[in-house]
Amino acid sequence: MAATQGFLCGMAGEALRKMAGSLIGGHVQYTWRMGATAFALADRIGGPFTLRFTGERTCIACGRSVKKFYGQGLCFPCLQGSPEASECIVRPERCRAHLGEGRDPVWERTHHAQEHVVYLARTSAAAGASGGREGIKVGVTRATQVPVRWIDQGAVQAVAIARTPYRQLAGALEVALKARFTDRTDWRRMLQQVPPDTETLIAARTEALAAAPGELQPFLLHGEQPVTLSYPLAGQLPKVVSVSLEKLPEISGTLLGIKGQYLVWKDGRVLNVRNHAGHHVEIG
Repeated sequence: MAATQGFLCGMAGEALRKMAGSLIGGHVQYTWRMGATAFALADRIGGPFTLRFTGERTCIACGRSVKKFYGQGLCFPCLQGSPEASECIVRPERCRAHLGEGRDPVWERTHHAQEHVVYLARTSAAAGASGGREGIKVGVTRATQVPVRWIDQGAVQAVAIARTPYRQLAGALEVALKARFTDRTDWRRMLQQVPPDTETLIAARTEALAAAPGELQPFLLHGEQPVTLSYPLAGQLPKVVSVSLEKLPEISGTLLGIKGQYLVWKDGRVLNVRNHAGHHVEIG
């Protein structure tokens, strides 16, 4: 692809979207998508990589130009009315898609009145020497988003523990398990080298299945095999610091690797790509 002033042509000023991740032979591979252009990031790791914010912002839902975002890449009207910003995105137990309700019933039927998976994922090492379920989170995702959701969260190992016909039921099980497992991931701990631990994950599944409410028992999965994921994050991880394109419009240096939706430069700067959805950037 041709370049102008060190930046890729055809990509200048394109709105940023989250990196597309796929799992091939246990290894996560990332693709950078901007507009109609896409390229694999594997060849960029270990080499120079520059990201430049042009100053332009467009809403990821409606496409309008905005001066600031509300939430992740949304304008204020879309924050108030878009189904992508509805409460059940973060609180799936409150989803009403199965009742034909929601901000956009057609969108809800396509995205939420569909089979969902409840899973356990190891996203970080346990703090201290206690081990056990620490570092394992419970989560919910649409069945078609497995293993994409696990990749986005930087899980090194995950196992499905239930399949439900719609989102609300999956959310109800997640709520029931939050007393035992976290539903959040600390990004600093996630970026550390985390070895898979099948024995601990299977033990966590046994605990989770035993704790599931009786009415959700028909949806439980007892024999799913854990999936292991390896990320292109090579070399010794330095002390990391989160950076923002709003405060640092150009980030340049050697790309150490990628995990979850985080770009990691060799000097320790880390950018959450998903949090910058809608920012227009150039790549060099």
